[in-house]
Amino acid sequence: MGIIIKPVITEKTTALTEKTAERYVFRVSPDANKVEIKKAIEALYQVKVESVNTVNYSGKRKARYTKSGLIRGKVAAFKKAIVTLEKGQTIDFYANI
Repeated sequence: MGIIIKPVITEKTTALTEKTAERYVFRVSPDANKVEIKKAIEALYQVKVESVNTVNYSGKRKARYTKSGLIRGKVAAFKKAIVTLEKGQTIDFYANI
């Protein structure tokens, strides 16, 4: 698997992109560092990356009640990268659709 798993497109990240047009959020490999993420984004989207911020999310325990009883599980842990591009650079996620 590569360093970049997928872009995160939610209401919160869309609001972030509208507020600051050069910021994008990606779900990345948990063992990737900022330099590797920067190189992968630049190679994949042909843009210049100014900075990369990363956030590690730990897995959380969840439980739900069903007819057969209580089912327990765990949500997977993941790493998120907030990438800031240089002025005037944009990424169009919908161009390949």
